[in-house]
Amino acid sequence: MMRLYCVRGAVCCDNTKDSVLTNVGNLIRELLEKNAVTDAENIVSIQFTMTPDVNVLNPATAFRKASLCIDTSRVPLFCSAEPVVAGMLDHVIRVMITFYAEEHTKTQAVYLNGAEVLRPDLVSSPEKS
Repeated sequence: MMRLYCVRGAVCCDNTKDSVLTNVGNLIRELLEKNAVTDAENIVSIQFTMTPDVNVLNPATAFRKASLCIDTSRVPLFCSAEPVVAGMLDHVIRVMITFYAEEHTKTQAVYLNGAEVLRPDLVSSPEKS
């Protein structure tokens, strides 16, 4: 039986097109792999946010350009600006993937390249389903 899940992740990057392309690709690949998402048909949508200092490339565009092992051309994407909060971590792209998987699947958040400080509680162990 399939159930709806949501998994989060984030990555820090430089404000260059190459950095955004590379880091979004790495983040998405690792999220899909760790959560055993092998069929784009099971992905409901992907939402991105980015801090105001990342403005050279939309993360959704970077996602579309990433070389992934599944065809994600029909996955709905949405991108928005991260709210500005005093003391926030700079140069961060966050993602939330909503997908269907087998019931009792253990999801795994992914935080990379310095973004691990955002959720150290999620980095080392799987989220509860």
